Amino acid sequence: MLLFALGFLLVILQPSTGQFPRVCANVQSLLSKECCPPWDGDGSPCGELSSRGSCQNILLSQAPLGPQFPFSGVDDREDWPSVFYNRTCRCEGNFMGFSCGECKFGFSGLNCTERQVKTRRNIFQLTASEKNKFLAYLNLAKNIPSQDYVIATGTYTQMNNGSNPMFRDINVYDLFVWMHYYASRDTLLGGSNVWRDIDFAHEAPGFLPWHRVFLLMWERQIQRITGDENFTIPYWDWRDAEDCEVCNDEYMGGRHPTNPNLLSPGSIFSSWQVICTRSEEYNSQQALCSATSEGPIRRNPGNNDKSRTPRLPSSADVEFCLSLTQYESGPMDKMANYSFRNTLEGFADPQTAISNPAQSGLHNALHIYMNGSMSQVQGSANDPIFVLHHAFVDSIFERWLRRHRPMLEVYPAANAPIGHNRENYMVPFIPLYRNGEFFKPSRELGYDYEYLQEPALQSFQDFLTPYLQQARQIWAWLVGAAVFGGIVTAVLTGLTRACRKKKGGTSSEIQPLLIESEDYNNITYQSNF
Repeated sequence: MLLFALGFLLVILQPSTGQFPRVCANVQSLLSKECCPPWDGDGSPCGELSSRGSCQNILLSQAPLGPQFPFSGVDDREDWPSVFYNRTCRCEGNFMGFSCGECKFGFSGLNCTERQVKTRRNIFQLTASEKNKFLAYLNLAKNIPSQDYVIATGTYTQMNNGSNPMFRDINVYDLFVWMHYYASRDTLLGGSNVWRDIDFAHEAPGFLPWHRVFLLMWERQIQRITGDENFTIPYWDWRDAEDCEVCNDEYMGGRHPTNPNLLSPGSIFSSWQVICTRSEEYNSQQALCSATSEGPIRRNPGNNDKSRTPRLPSSADVEFCLSLTQYESGPMDKMANYSFRNTLEGFADPQTAISNPAQSGLHNALHIYMNGSMSQVQGSANDPIFVLHHAFVDSIFERWLRRHRPMLEVYPAANAPIGHNRENYMVPFIPLYRNGEFFKPSRELGYDYEYLQEPALQSFQDFLTPYLQQARQIWAWLVGAAVFGGIVTAVLTGLTRACRKKKGGTSSEIQPLLIESEDYNNITYQSNF
């Protein structure tokens, strides 16, 4: 009944956030390399007449990259999005979107001036009605075509450098599956050659900011197609879980009674078709995933290779990971040691932080444990458990940010793998987002996690945070000044006492009392303090 009630929303879709804007997927835009659509509010490009933004040249980062990708000019994702567009809307203030028609994350209102913080909750804390609504929203997204975005079915070269556009429609849920595939796909080098050591969303510093943006965009899209502005993504807290607690028909789908690799017919997700799972086929054809159906969701939780992933992550694993002080280290890829990012992503041991790609910990462990569609990187977002899982991973990232309060400079500015430097734009998002823009607390982006909230202390902490951050930058000077001040005080005190002793030749009759009443009170107060 709920699904039927939501059906009417097909006719009132609002702008979304995703990959290639439909209004820019044409010959004129591709040949001019400009994507500056008019804002519906005033009809001017980027809403310029209303001071929302203007059409500007894209400013690309010139910082050097790491050695992992030894090519140049062979992949459409290099210096994103300049192969397709070199002019886009640059929005002002709190405005955002490919036409500056939206509000930045964390803002709302007609002029995007109203701050808001929404709460993501544990899926097991939702009421039956809230949980059923979430499942219905997922199914709705799988059956509604995106009104504002299309996907590319060919490379820029295959499009004859823009004169032969190759795009197609896609539903809202699969739009995000395709974006995850596109960011992590191999580079096509021609013939049967590919380069596999490349990923714009994984195995490098951008892993956590990229998925943070991905979830924010997905969350906003669900809010819009349903009209439920209060919707937030729930999370699954998998710490110390003995099995897949959400793998039943009440939640994300149970096991099929006769085929353990498929979902139960009693789950709405058993009818879903996956896309973008045949990477070897695309590589051999030197083609992109065209988002055609490739069969049902596959999942067989727990029957994975135990030598690689012996168990689900524990609370101790998470706590050790949170104790790591370095966000990134060394080569800044899956071989990084003592890196919070690499340990949370799962390429480093969650008990030692030493890189071990042969084992899968934390984030990676969940993907491998699911033993199906979710276990293959490029197509992993096909399984809706992906959303619950990454919401919890993001909450661990948030805990680390709150515990260590890193400055933006902690995020690498240079020498990271391609696409992962601080000022690089994230592939394949339009509007454009830089990695460093999302290396900050979630409350500044408009959301929080229920289990991280501290109502009694939050406002006071928010007040103190900027001062504490400034103090951390100058603590060495403060300590030095205190030491120097102590030395000066000691010297002056010694000189003063020496002078008094020199004058102390008077008789005891004319010497003052050692402690008079007023002095005694002062000493007591100082002692107490």
